[in-house]
Amino acid sequence: MKERIIDDKFIERLEAITLAMKIPLNGFFGGNHRTKLYGSSVEFADFREYNLGDDIRRIDWNSYARFEKYFIKQYVDERQMHHQIFLDCSNSMLSGNPKKALFAKKIVAAMGFLSVSCMDKTSYKLMYQDKSMDLCGLVVGKQAYYHAMGLLENVKFEGSVDITNAILSTSNIGKSEGMTIIVSDFLTENDWKKAVDYLLYNKRQVMLIQVLSNEEIDPVVNGRVIFLDSEMEHPLDERNLKMNITRASLEVYKQALNDYINDIKSFCSKRGVDFVSISCEDSIERFVFKKLQELEVIS
Repeated sequence: MKERIIDDKFIERLEAITLAMKIPLNGFFGGNHRTKLYGSSVEFADFREYNLGDDIRRIDWNSYARFEKYFIKQYVDERQMHHQIFLDCSNSMLSGNPKKALFAKKIVAAMGFLSVSCMDKTSYKLMYQDKSMDLCGLVVGKQAYYHAMGLLENVKFEGSVDITNAILSTSNIGKSEGMTIIVSDFLTENDWKKAVDYLLYNKRQVMLIQVLSNEEIDPVVNGRVIFLDSEMEHPLDERNLKMNITRASLEVYKQALNDYINDIKSFCSKRGVDFVSISCEDSIERFVFKKLQELEVIS
């Protein structure tokens, strides 16, 4: 029986939290995200003195009666964001038990729900080779969200992915319109960092979510083994390796993985990018309510 990527009980818990934006918001009128500017919502914020050219319909006549001065009512400015969620759909996401692919889908589902529950727009981008394709149209509202989840259930993982080219090939990235979330194992020889810099240039809030299997974090192998690259195109692919695994070589591997994760952390920290690395054997609840809370991505 196929495991569901999201259930009603988990959704009920997600409804109690919201995405926290850390960048100056442009976006679109009509959302739930408050800015430091004043806008045209129905929620009163403050008064200021009338200036020549102001709309006289906004004059507060009660204040004039008390102070014999003209004051303008100001209202909270609320914006709707457009979040984009990129999912690595390469073969390498199929490793692990439970598979990284399933856990990555759960993350994508959770982040998408947090978006639509804030009345934001959401785009799901599936990365294959050097392209990204839309899972469906623009997702706005919970009905569209559940339709997208039905499609996400059936997403296939195959081949390899060049994250930078996949993101650079995406039309309408949008400037200062919201958050871009990239879900991947980031176990690639391609330079994905250029994609992050491109997104930051477009003034997007960026979050990287690395999903690893327990076999990748703490492999249990020894002796002579053949490692087959999950993205190989041929059994004789030069990326396949014959190795004699010893305790020392496992320690070297673990140190190399730790160094790589620390390199990602350092890269992200210098740029104000949020980064999470998590095992697919962890729980989606811990990811949302602990990891995201620590990063202050939710409130």
